Amino acid sequence: MMTDAHAQAASDALHLRLPEALRQTLESLHYSTLTPIQLAALPAMLDGLDVRAQAKTGSGKTAAFALALLNRIRLEQIATQGLVLCPTRELADQVASEIRRLGGAMPNLKISSIYGGVAMGPQQASLIKHPPHLIVGTPGRVLDHVQKGHVQVSAIQALVLDEADRLLEMGFAESVQKIISKLPNERQTLLFSATFPDAVERLSRHVQRNAQSIAVDLTHDQAAIEQHFYQVTQDAKPAAVVQVLLSLQPESALIFCNTKQDVRDVVDHLKSARIPALELHGDLDQRDRNEVWIRFSNGSARVLVATDVAARGLDLKALSVVISYELAFEAQMHVHRIGRTGRAGETGTAVHLVAPHESSRAAALDAVLVPLQLSPSHGTLAPAAMQTIVIDAGKTDKIRLGDVLGALTGSAGLVANQIGKLELTPTRCYAAIARGEVSALLKRLQAGVQGKTSAGAIKIKGRNFRVRLL
Repeated sequence: MMTDAHAQAASDALHLRLPEALRQTLESLHYSTLTPIQLAALPAMLDGLDVRAQAKTGSGKTAAFALALLNRIRLEQIATQGLVLCPTRELADQVASEIRRLGGAMPNLKISSIYGGVAMGPQQASLIKHPPHLIVGTPGRVLDHVQKGHVQVSAIQALVLDEADRLLEMGFAESVQKIISKLPNERQTLLFSATFPDAVERLSRHVQRNAQSIAVDLTHDQAAIEQHFYQVTQDAKPAAVVQVLLSLQPESALIFCNTKQDVRDVVDHLKSARIPALELHGDLDQRDRNEVWIRFSNGSARVLVATDVAARGLDLKALSVVISYELAFEAQMHVHRIGRTGRAGETGTAVHLVAPHESSRAAALDAVLVPLQLSPSHGTLAPAAMQTIVIDAGKTDKIRLGDVLGALTGSAGLVANQIGKLELTPTRCYAAIARGEVSALLKRLQAGVQGKTSAGAIKIKGRNFRVRLL
């Protein structure tokens, strides 16, 4: 077993192998000690070897392959040199954000997120006019651009298949194979997967050469997660969700449903009980999905009801409660659900509502069912601590997060501890603001705007940009 001293020494040795720009960024982000998957996988990846790695969600695998990719990029070469394929748009966005964060000290590094659900034209124009050093995307849309000649793949040196099991489960096998058939044979291929079913094993053998197999942190620390399996009738589940939320009063709760219709029904019931809740599922367009996740992850909403699209890949550092409105159909998905809480040394609670028709699924989990005594529900959840404002200024306006923070703490009149998470997209910036400060802030920003409008404006780098409450 590696001691803390050994882990620190190994981290120091790996840091020394990285370029100065990456070392500076790691230091600024306080990456003093690498995680087990990073310590285990990075040496082989930095040596250019193919790696197939198995690790749980939240283990630090994204940073591991991000550092390996960034280490290979030659900024002076204006060509796409790395490609990351992800199963969902949300995961693609998060992976791209993490790579940008780690590559923040690399001048003129360009990373493009490519996925469906948004117009193809702007993506095409950007890819052709300014070929990115790295592309992170979903297989379907990436394949479209490759086949149409919008992406030149001849200079790609490294391919990452992230959450390979999910890529195959979601029907992307053919698209992945077609993309790989067009890539240079001489490349590094990194495959990351939470599980290794036969289909993933076959994919690894087909696309990798003498891959180094690495498996660490395969299970979540379930000792840090308090699980409860409550036996309720199907009709009683909406009331049971309300009771659980009012009883636990969680800072943040993620409620999993197996269908989009259940998501809508649960949200409607919560709202009727005066509990605001957001919904996340595949029927939402991409901007709505992004904004829902931004509001939940930055503390502007306490309750999110979602299908399993939110169970894996989406990055949430602190989540106090997860609730399964219905048990997952597969034991592995159950593990992924509860793994959203009790992370990074924190404790968490997982509550599962089990109707009679789910008894076989409960038995497969060795669940001990206890009745949930429903009682009249009183009160509600206190409002979320933050609210989100949207500023119509983004990366395409040459705006950086530091510019936004400077404007908010300058002319907008806020102090640093009133500002939470900031998130920048190509066309917008989302800022979490302490709830008690938002009304006064918007009034100040509206004061200088002519005409009747509910929006205000904020000056950033000498230009006025529209601001509104999300």
